[in-house]
Amino acid sequence: MTTIHPRRSALYMPGSNARALEKARELPADVLILDLEDAVAPDAKETAREQVCAAVKAGGYGRRELVIRVNGLDTPWFKDDLAAAADAEPHAILIPKVSSPETLQEVGTLLEGLWAAPGIRVWAMVETPLAILDIERIARAARDPRTRLSCFVMGTNDLAKETRARFLPGRAPMLPWLTSALLAARAHDIDILDGVYNDIKDEAGFQAECEQGRDLGFDGKTLIHPAQLGPANAIFAPDEAELTRARAVIAAFALPENAGKGAIQLDGRMVELLHAEMARRTVALAEAIAA
Repeated sequence: MTTIHPRRSALYMPGSNARALEKARELPADVLILDLEDAVAPDAKETAREQVCAAVKAGGYGRRELVIRVNGLDTPWFKDDLAAAADAEPHAILIPKVSSPETLQEVGTLLEGLWAAPGIRVWAMVETPLAILDIERIARAARDPRTRLSCFVMGTNDLAKETRARFLPGRAPMLPWLTSALLAARAHDIDILDGVYNDIKDEAGFQAECEQGRDLGFDGKTLIHPAQLGPANAIFAPDEAELTRARAVIAAFALPENAGKGAIQLDGRMVELLHAEMARRTVALAEAIAA
């Protein structure tokens, strides 16, 4: 089994807010997305870039994953953003509005030319109609190690803007897009994070959308406020009942009398080897969270 990185909560932090970048060192987020794009006004772009890269270099964020979201390839800030981010060496660089695999190939070539550290991954925002229409080819780009692609991030606000879809409880208009992106991600072994929930005060609505995302199969949720961290962390983590069941399945298949069997009975239910594999991932995720 590959190493599991808990990504239950991925909090966007505006790169122009130095106080927020400092405070983020103490927040219980699995991932911090230090933003140079949407959350930063044009006249603050250069300051944000300097502050974010200095913060990443300074460290002090513990085991949180640090991701820098740069401005898009079609903006005047992109090349300077990418160079500065590569020099700062975050865990990943998040590329906005990825609508084709060619974009990822171009980013990979640029990072190679910058002598970017091999460990820096590329994450891709899925936030345009073209991205949804070409999502399998975009995900397949992860098979090319030069692209460094390891994670999709759903940009549901931009998708709503571009399609004129409405935000409804249950997200019926968006479900085909969410599931298409998720299937493509799983087919090519990359993680995928759900989009943001805009109403900070609607705790019940946020919880319901987290539960929906978890049940669909997302690894976690992108967030816009620290108050959303606790619920997201709890919902996207295995609960005690899941862990108990998972450990029971693993233990049952480990019994000598079940050696070599593809399916067994456990507590009156048929359990197959695929359930044992799922159980091992559940336990590994819980252990990674605990660590």
